[in-house]
Amino acid sequence: MIPALLISLAVLGAESDFKPDQSKLPAMAPKGATILLDEKGKHLFLSMAGEKVNWPVEDGMLISTPKGNQNHIVSKLHFRDADIHVEFLLPEKGTANSGVYIHGNYEVQILNSFGKDKEKITQEDAGAVYGFSKPLVNACRKPGEWQVFDIRYRAPRRNEAGAIIENGTVTVWFNGMKVQDGTTFGEPKSTFHPFRFGTTPYLEKIRDMQKKTMTGPVFLQDHNNPVKFRNVWVKPADDKAFIYDVEK
Repeated sequence: MIPALLISLAVLGAESDFKPDQSKLPAMAPKGATILLDEKGKHLFLSMAGEKVNWPVEDGMLISTPKGNQNHIVSKLHFRDADIHVEFLLPEKGTANSGVYIHGNYEVQILNSFGKDKEKITQEDAGAVYGFSKPLVNACRKPGEWQVFDIRYRAPRRNEAGAIIENGTVTVWFNGMKVQDGTTFGEPKSTFHPFRFGTTPYLEKIRDMQKKTMTGPVFLQDHNNPVKFRNVWVKPADDKAFIYDVEK
């Protein structure tokens, strides 16, 4: 019991200390971060098939290209625990549905929830962990204004049989407000995450490896809305991160 207690306290401390400065955008990446999308549009993403992405680059932004919720982009960087930074711009029309799929299993939701009453916020609104937890507050800005997620992610731990023996946690700051505070999660729930809906041989290899190593990529989601992304980076919290080469 003592080791488990110490682990819990350590995680709790790490979560309570997490308060990123989101007052000025774009935000500078910290030392030790891997840049997934820089100011010139250079990026470390592939398609769901492990090929070149077909999302256009415009003024340093990647723009989601719709294909029936099956055209997400996936990072070459794989990691276990990490801080994840994503800046995005909602389109003027439509629901602005998109998301940040951590390890392809857990989605921090992007949606035009601007102006929605707190009492009506659900697990489908901006800042939610889809299928697990609605946001604590509605921090969504209106379309046309840059928005930002800073996510502290701690992956679930699995045993040799692949079963989760310790739930994962996620804390999310959204436009200067904490919308998830150490939210816990186990097995993924969504039937539409990339390993279950429109999956590919490339993703199947990642899925199998992920079950063994608890490492994986981050996805930016296509959900039929042209959400724009810029300044995306990941700062690993341990030495488990690497650039995945499917040929090796």
